[in-house]
Amino acid sequence: MDKNEFLANFAEQFEETDPSDIRFDTQYHDLDEWSSLTGLLVIGMVLDKYGKNLKADDVRHSVTIEDLYNIVNSL
Repeated sequence: MDKNEFLANFAEQFEETDPSDIRFDTQYHDLDEWSSLTGLLVIGMVLDKYGKNLKADDVRHSVTIEDLYNIVNSL
């Protein structure tokens, strides 16, 4: 799984957040646009793009986008 592709796919889940504000070290829970709905969109994106079942707890307990990437990559 390509790291930059994952980051771009993650950024696509946000409508108002500037993609340049989304980096691997971004603590995504702190983004103004982050919500539980966005979390569900990320889970759906991971299933759709990568065929992997990301759990809500994984999204909830990860801090950065890189943390989330590492979890998805290990599934």
